Amino acid sequence: MIGPLRLIGDLGRALDVVGRRLRGDYDEDEWGFDPSFAAAAEPLLSFLYERWWRVTATGTEHVPREGRALLVANHAGVLPWDAAMMATALHRAGLDGGGGRVRFLVLDWAFGLPWASVAIRRNGGVPASPYNALRLLEQDHLVMVFPEGAKGVGKPWSERYRLQRFGRGGFVEIALRTGAPIVPCAVVGSEEIYPKLGEIPGVAKLLGAPYMPITPTFPLLGPFGAIPLPSRWRIAFGAPIALGGLGPDDADDRATVLEVAEEVRHRIQGMVYDNLIERQGAFR
Repeated sequence: MIGPLRLIGDLGRALDVVGRRLRGDYDEDEWGFDPSFAAAAEPLLSFLYERWWRVTATGTEHVPREGRALLVANHAGVLPWDAAMMATALHRAGLDGGGGRVRFLVLDWAFGLPWASVAIRRNGGVPASPYNALRLLEQDHLVMVFPEGAKGVGKPWSERYRLQRFGRGGFVEIALRTGAPIVPCAVVGSEEIYPKLGEIPGVAKLLGAPYMPITPTFPLLGPFGAIPLPSRWRIAFGAPIALGGLGPDDADDRATVLEVAEEVRHRIQGMVYDNLIERQGAFR
């Protein structure tokens, strides 16, 4: 259990960060990442990781300790909680290079949410685009991508953990052009935090979101319905995909790109099923 002295200390540090930000005394890089903000958010992320979602992470040894890599994962959960928990797992494994090495691509609509956009950007979130992914990899970041996109977070409950199409394989082109290894990642647990029973199209259009879910708790419980359910999570990082000597010139070969993208999707789907079996229950 987290002791009261630790809670007081964490609160004091968080208030200090808020005070310095109000005075304009803070640093951020060109992408908006703020090390002080990320440090202040760490106690909350640790609570979610350890206590709320009881995350088990495996395979972090497959993630390069130096240099660039493209981490490709399945996607669910409306907000990028899956990316936050993946980043926390990498931080705990000492793979974030002291802070700021891990970045995750987020759909543009999330940056339009005033109560979430600042936290996402300050903690390493970057608007999803091929250009941003290329630049981040050229700067030797670990870059998380979620090729299912809005189709992934918008799946109905009946289709949970069934991966959607990976689009046109743009992430493969980016990996080939930058020489970044592709590390497949499976996240189990994020499908249960907001079980989607239906949609509210009018609200989604108002917010500019791809959809607004109806869940067992939202909108029934109002703002409290936005609290994610305490499912048990497993995050698995797999061995890098063997690209068989493919290089930058192959990025323009559409057939090759789609073949690799499908191989990655198939690998992740298998990892998801394996970890669903290992988890032995969503809320145990």
